[in-house]
Amino acid sequence: MISEPVIMVNYKTYRESLGDRGMELTRAIERHCTKNWVVCPQAVDLRDVVKGTELPVFAQHVDGIEPGSHTGHTLPEAVVDAGAMGTLINHSENTLELWEIEKVVSLCKGMGLMTVVCANNPAASAAAAGMGPDFVAYEPPELIGGDISVSTAKPEVVKEAVERVKRVDANVKVLCGAGVKNGDDVKIALELGTVGVLLASGIVKSKNIEETIQDLERYL
Repeated sequence: MISEPVIMVNYKTYRESLGDRGMELTRAIERHCTKNWVVCPQAVDLRDVVKGTELPVFAQHVDGIEPGSHTGHTLPEAVVDAGAMGTLINHSENTLELWEIEKVVSLCKGMGLMTVVCANNPAASAAAAGMGPDFVAYEPPELIGGDISVSTAKPEVVKEAVERVKRVDANVKVLCGAGVKNGDDVKIALELGTVGVLLASGIVKSKNIEETIQDLERYL
């Protein structure tokens, strides 16, 4: 299980997180963090990152497929074999249909793979909770990668997303993402009822990893 509060870092496909640079980034996070962090490296680097760190490692995506003829897809079983603990699902940059999300969550459960279903509004967050993932990550797409965090720009909507998720399944935990950059964003996200944050460029593109980590952990 992942301890709370949690800071989850999506490496996306930034150059700064590719190959050896991704491994260096992971080691820097592990070296400087004092709280609970999860890293989500690029798919081709997943196995190497798992072998090179004690941090929990998640995939960025899996498809709702079983072993067979599925060229170009990401097999959940392969992610488990690589040693990952979990996976993101339905990120706004790689969305799935509702039936696909449900199938992926079900497959992952059967393999003991933890799931983080991303959702772009409170209604979608509630629908995702109904599928029984471990986490729902609420991320308005228009704020992803920007300078204004969702916890600052739309705090009332974050709170609504948390409440709607909990009404559906109290065991599903909520993360907050989109534009998260500093400790103030993390503090507000936790005050609104989430168990942590999902961020990307705020860490991956940071010029000073140690200072950024200390800032993000400031109120934890």
